[in-house]
Amino acid sequence: MRALLAAIVILLIAAPGANAQDVVASAAQALKEGPVYVDPAAADVLGEDDAAELRRRIEESGVELHVAVLPASAGEPETVAETLAERTGLPGDYVAVVGRSLRSGPSAGVREAATEAVEANQGASAILLDLVDRLEDERSGGGGGDGIPAGTLILLGLGGAGGAALLVSHRRRRREQAAEFAEVKDNVRDDLVALGDDIRALDVDIEMPGVTPEARDDYERAVNAYQRADQTWRLARRPDELEPVGAALEEGRWAMTSSRARLDGREPPERRPPCFFDPRHGPSDRDVEWTPPGGAPRDVPACEADAQRVERGEDPEAREVLVGGERMPYWNAGPMYAPFMGGFYGGGLLPGLVIGTMLGDVWSSPDTGGGGDAGGGGDFGGGGDFGGGGDFGGGGDF
Repeated sequence: MRALLAAIVILLIAAPGANAQDVVASAAQALKEGPVYVDPAAADVLGEDDAAELRRRIEESGVELHVAVLPASAGEPETVAETLAERTGLPGDYVAVVGRSLRSGPSAGVREAATEAVEANQGASAILLDLVDRLEDERSGGGGGDGIPAGTLILLGLGGAGGAALLVSHRRRRREQAAEFAEVKDNVRDDLVALGDDIRALDVDIEMPGVTPEARDDYERAVNAYQRADQTWRLARRPDELEPVGAALEEGRWAMTSSRARLDGREPPERRPPCFFDPRHGPSDRDVEWTPPGGAPRDVPACEADAQRVERGEDPEAREVLVGGERMPYWNAGPMYAPFMGGFYGGGLLPGLVIGTMLGDVWSSPDTGGGGDAGGGGDFGGGGDFGGGGDFGGGGDF
């Protein structure tokens, strides 16, 4: 009996280790078929769409990178990364995301880039996509790093201390832009949540008997637009990639307004641009003359409630965003908001509306377009304690 109990205890102790080995072995085998593997138990860390985008970016960039996203039970992150490299046997660098820890190696370049990516971003998707960008910059720049080729530094007479200072400055700015963009994404999430809540408020009504097919069609259009906005938002890594989010939200809110009108037995109103003061108010009812502080008067589309406030000399209910801990109207929040808000209005309407505001003053800034240095946001916590030594120590906890 004692021997049997001892055997059972040994099996129970050995089981977690054996399971961890199976997880790593499965990951190594999968990496032989493609650059990204996500264990089913770690799907909450990197979703299917995010994994597909990461796979696409790695293949397009030409960097030799193999990424495995595994549950925390897979083992010690540094050991997992090293084991993956040994078992896979493919050239290039490896990244192991184990739970909420990321480790990389064996090259010094990927270790440094991984640590910087963790520092600069929030969420596994944003971190890994930024890592690919950094490795691509290093590869194309001949070792200059962060998109500044070493040859450029020499031509500019900025070798040695001057070149190092420029690189440090560039990397600092990149981290600052990444933090700013993460803040933008957090604010954009509020618009997504607001539309989702409004659509759900129609769920019961749309299921009632006697609802017209047109009302149902509008409701489905609103749901589809919301889902498209949500997916695009999650994958966005630069300000310009938020423009289609704004456009999808505008379509979704219009479709929801149209559906509600049909449910009430009314004809849908004319499709107009969203209320300038807060697109969450829905399609505008009319234009009203408005003068921003320090600016010139101009006509802007407004919902009836805000139009009346402006005509009474009161402040409209502006869409406020949180910038550096301070709440302010979006038109004073800076250039990173321009693409997202522009998505609501299309064409050249928004630039004319925001002239005389911070957003208008910087509309032509390079940062509002490609925004290439701006990193992605994420769904969960920031950088943490940066890890271990050896050939597989780069990265950190997030």
